[in-house]
Amino acid sequence: MNRLGRSGVEVSALALGTAGLGNLYSEVGEEQAYEAVRAAWQHGVRYFDTAPHYGLGLSERRLGAALRDLPRSAYTVSTKVGRRLEPSDEGGDDLAHGFAVPATHRRVWDFSADGVRRTLAASLERLRLDRVDVVYLHDPDDHAEQAIREGYPALEGLRAEGAVGAIGAGMNGTALLTRLVRDTDVDVVLCAGRYTLLDQGALTDLLPAARERGVSVVVGGAFNSGLLADPRPGAPYDYATAPAPLVDRALRLKDLAERHGTTLRAAALAFPAAHPAVASVLAGARSAAEVRDCAEQFAARVPAAFWRELRARGLIAGDAPLPGDAS
Repeated sequence: MNRLGRSGVEVSALALGTAGLGNLYSEVGEEQAYEAVRAAWQHGVRYFDTAPHYGLGLSERRLGAALRDLPRSAYTVSTKVGRRLEPSDEGGDDLAHGFAVPATHRRVWDFSADGVRRTLAASLERLRLDRVDVVYLHDPDDHAEQAIREGYPALEGLRAEGAVGAIGAGMNGTALLTRLVRDTDVDVVLCAGRYTLLDQGALTDLLPAARERGVSVVVGGAFNSGLLADPRPGAPYDYATAPAPLVDRALRLKDLAERHGTTLRAAALAFPAAHPAVASVLAGARSAAEVRDCAEQFAARVPAAFWRELRARGLIAGDAPLPGDAS
């Protein structure tokens, strides 16, 4: 287990992201969602991440149900604030936002202090928990000033009260996360998609700042939405269809991994975990089989020769820390 910043919250090196359990892109059955969480538990995962955004609360409800009879002190849960859910009678579905669920609610951007507390209270009700361990400001990109001026102090207040153990922000870009790391007292940031085998953008600003300030980083999107899990034409990359040059690069990485007797999935999970600022790698899964595969790939040893060839061929940033003694 790894500690988040200067907080007392600990997380497993591999974490389960539960957007898929909120019916991201397509439906997942109740039993399938339950079994995915339980498989993660059986494979040593003790950190679970969710958000109201994921399936209009469905992910939180399913995660809470699956964790209900497990010892509360043995696992860590994070959720997010910034999108408040309000009932809606407009009907239809939520596929415009990426989730195959009925549009029973609508999202309202709200990083106000009141919005943060109301959103967290609703999350606790859906999770059926009396507390969560980590709360992130969720995707504050276009609401940066309110998030910093109102939302962040509200999280500080919750932490001071002991209502949450660690606070931070989660998003895809690195600039605002870096600003928060440098200018606030966050414990952790969740960076999705910017520290992967295909994109090491976080090396230029976020990761050095986090290391300097003693802030932990949770890396999400290690597979860049799927391209690094199964590279092929038409595969997803950062929530859209992967452009051909990136598909070609991912296929080269896959061939290189297989020549060294490993898999691209194993390398994609091992790479971000090697950075000293990274406390946990967040892997999304939709089934017990996917969870088992992630756990097995994460535990697999990727040969040092793979990393050396990757660097020698210029397929990875020259200053990126590599697993083991491969650097």
